[in-house]
Amino acid sequence: MSRVAVISGGRSSEREVSLRSGEAVARGLEEAGHEAIRVTISAEGRWSAQEEELALTPGRGLLGADVAFPALHGPFGEDGSAQGLLEWLDLPYVGSDVLSSAICMDKLTLKRLFAQRGIPQVDFVEVGEESWRERAVGFGLPLWVKPSRLGSSVGITRVEGLGDALDAAVELARRHDPRVIVEASASGREVECSVLGNEEVEVSPAGEIVAHGDWYDYETKYRDGGMELVVPADLTEEQASRLRELAIESFRLGGCAGLARCDFFVESGGEVLVNEVNTMPGFTETSVYAKLWEAGGLAYADLCDRLVSLAIERHRRARSHQF
Repeated sequence: MSRVAVISGGRSSEREVSLRSGEAVARGLEEAGHEAIRVTISAEGRWSAQEEELALTPGRGLLGADVAFPALHGPFGEDGSAQGLLEWLDLPYVGSDVLSSAICMDKLTLKRLFAQRGIPQVDFVEVGEESWRERAVGFGLPLWVKPSRLGSSVGITRVEGLGDALDAAVELARRHDPRVIVEASASGREVECSVLGNEEVEVSPAGEIVAHGDWYDYETKYRDGGMELVVPADLTEEQASRLRELAIESFRLGGCAGLARCDFFVESGGEVLVNEVNTMPGFTETSVYAKLWEAGGLAYADLCDRLVSLAIERHRRARSHQF
């Protein structure tokens, strides 16, 4: 069994969610027989671990850990920042590498890759591009205005009108990120699936998100009773197959490893649209990623254990190539 540094907290607005994920992961790893070292990053960026001084030295890692599990969400953690530090430490870690984490964290970059590949998605435009307002108006109402590099629905506005409403939504998003994306609205059901693996990947049963609110915002995601996850989602065999196909294609296009949650819209006519790929989704026992695997027969502790094995396997393969 391994000595695992579980890293949580951080400087992003998703800090509280990360702390909950980290504690759940630590307990899951301990249940699976691993030793979990709880490493916390403060809102100011200070690292601490069980009152021991961290030894951030290449070849030693964090307190002699064999592998790291960065249960970090949002900027300064899920965006490749922490992954870069772990690469420098030469420490195996759960999840995608620097480049893949950065690509999938930035909605604009990932959606442009989707567009080049021809992966179906809603129309979008970056605020500040030439004629962006005209293009956004052409999408119709409502519109969705989002920070490009943030998760957990933070800073997102559903815009029902143009003019001042659109400007206010852009201003809110810019408080979190200077890169802002405007998206067309999808009328379909929100369906998600979890992906697990490195080169060879598995896809969980699909689950439909039923939000008990106007839309699936931060409050709905994280308060008790805010949403219901229906597993398996009510899909035709063709839709389920298409969902799996797009999940694998999106995972590989983003260069992902270890895990990801892929989010979709299933339109009334049956078309499946890719919404986004999350390389480190919420990771409590009741988070969607874990619940979907539980529905597929993989218990939470076993899931944590599998991810540690995948991290070590990927690191061993990467070290066989000399840069």
